[in-house]
Amino acid sequence: MPLIPEEPQIHESVPGPRAVPAPGRGAPTPRPVPGPGPRPVPVRPGSPGSHRGPAPVPSPRAAVTDAKAPAAPAPAPAAGPQVQLIPASAQGALDAADEAVDLLLDSGREPGEILVLTTGDPHPWAVHELTFGESSYWAQHDARDDVFYASVEATRTGRRPIVVVAVNGGAESMVNGALPAALDRAGALLIVCGDPQRVNSLLPVGV
Repeated sequence: MPLIPEEPQIHESVPGPRAVPAPGRGAPTPRPVPGPGPRPVPVRPGSPGSHRGPAPVPSPRAAVTDAKAPAAPAPAPAAGPQVQLIPASAQGALDAADEAVDLLLDSGREPGEILVLTTGDPHPWAVHELTFGESSYWAQHDARDDVFYASVEATRTGRRPIVVVAVNGGAESMVNGALPAALDRAGALLIVCGDPQRVNSLLPVGV
């Protein structure tokens, strides 16, 4: 007897902003599209944010044991993160990234879902927190209860549902590797603040 597919489970913490492809792949969106959910008071960097914890993973479907029953279809491969572009100059990329974070928090996103990466000068928050030592700085990253800011070349940054990249200068080699590295870290949404022509040339084929 064929298996009846289970109803998909929807969890609040699963990111859901809609993304509009960057120029060259469609019209750019100047603001990140907020996802559904409650609208808490925004939490700015430096203030501890609420931590909802990881979404529960639904139990896998039972294996088919009857040799006469049809085999279950193989699951479809997971899609990569959606990509949004916010046009900005190198000088204005940090401000654009801060505004994107504000809009995400206003839309109900948890602070711990967001990672902000820079290609040039570090974000002022990162500069301030590093004055207390790297151990304290990375402890905040590992706690995952607030927005975290780091250089795109930092190898200790892990995956988060939303990654915001400020293309604010930096060595050419670093900028060239910034977007592929950010794509690896973004679970659902990648927001890039930078020059559209340059960003499009750096995105991997097929994104």
